Amino acid sequence: MLEDCKTARERWGGVHQLIDRWLEQRQRLLEVWSELEASCDAELEAVTKERIDGFSETLMDYISAGHFEVYPQLREEARAFDDSEALVLADRLLERLEMSTELVLSFDEDYASTGSCAQNLTRLPAWLERLKKGLTERFSLEDHLIQRLHAEHTPATGVS
Repeated sequence: MLEDCKTARERWGGVHQLIDRWLEQRQRLLEVWSELEASCDAELEAVTKERIDGFSETLMDYISAGHFEVYPQLREEARAFDDSEALVLADRLLERLEMSTELVLSFDEDYASTGSCAQNLTRLPAWLERLKKGLTERFSLEDHLIQRLHAEHTPATGVS
């Protein structure tokens, strides 16, 4: 019975916090990406596997949080508000997000082992450029997803 009495703030405030943490992860990802790109520009041969692994781990954590935490919560919120249009849009956007997920997985695979990392080091700047393009589109799609599946259901009283 108390569950039925929750306000939107109580019920969806947790989603807002989840999104905030995820967007903080995004910011950290951009910082790590920028640092790695600067290292490549300075002296590519000095870029270590550990540095690439750190970037890859940050990237995979961000992608995983979206797929396994944020997207399901956004869909659940749209279902709770009986917003079938938002759910249809979510399906379309998630399908498009899958392309950049595949790109990220390919990058991770190319730099997974010490041997493959050394073999692919000269390709790292090109990889970072590809990831930049893919992630730029991904961030735009994710922002659209958040706007449509969360922000539109937030009462004007303050939860966003």
